[in-house]
Amino acid sequence: MLAESFVVNSGGDFGINLGERKRHAVSHNKNFSLSPFRLIGCQHQPTWRFRKLKQQPSSSLDEACVKSRGKQLSWLPILAFAPFLALAQTAEQAPGIDSVLLAKANAGDAAAQVQVGESYARTAASTHDRIEAGKNYAAAEAWYRKAAEQNNLAGELHLAALYRDGGKGFERDMAQAAGWYHKAAEQGDADAQATLGVLYSMGQGVPQSDVEAYFWLDLAASVKGPNQEKYAANRQMIGTHITADELINIEDRVAAWKAAHPRPNAAQ
Repeated sequence: MLAESFVVNSGGDFGINLGERKRHAVSHNKNFSLSPFRLIGCQHQPTWRFRKLKQQPSSSLDEACVKSRGKQLSWLPILAFAPFLALAQTAEQAPGIDSVLLAKANAGDAAAQVQVGESYARTAASTHDRIEAGKNYAAAEAWYRKAAEQNNLAGELHLAALYRDGGKGFERDMAQAAGWYHKAAEQGDADAQATLGVLYSMGQGVPQSDVEAYFWLDLAASVKGPNQEKYAANRQMIGTHITADELINIEDRVAAWKAAHPRPNAAQ
């Protein structure tokens, strides 16, 4: 994942070409696409910018210039969603949401809370009025947060993507996005780890650090999956910016992390 302006898909997949996953993401922008992004050199060095390979989402990072790397870093997909305020939801306040599902969400079921959040995000994406869209995104944020605060991975990823991408009436917050990606990364999610590595590489929502970028990308690249090679390529690119001593320290940290977080699908 040094690859999606950041990642998410409407109706089921998410990931920054970091690794899409089924049934997780709900786009808050009808024009949003999970097409991979690629870092390309800006005309005026030393900067980089993102260019989306296909469709251009209105709030993506495709035109943001970042610190020059001297080489190209492929940017993977991530998820997409929206909103942020917290409101207690009732059947009357949530038209169109199944009453049984809403009851489960109000009872504390994290999976149901994510589904309710997705419903609000879909409503927001189809709403033309900015104020109404913002209210629905705020409701979606509230439900995602309820799930995320229970350490629910889907809730954390939806919330992170929502803050990363923003939406009509809902502002982006990269610090919040990075914080929730970090929580998901600590739970062992390879896509979140790769995304976090990209954020550290660019200094988006976190202080710029090639050491931290390499650490998280190395963890992501050690997990078997469709984006494993991309994560490894991004890690290798970042590796040209760290010293031998830093690499030794990173390897020790990675070994310690893996020992404390065993993963059955980790590459041998």
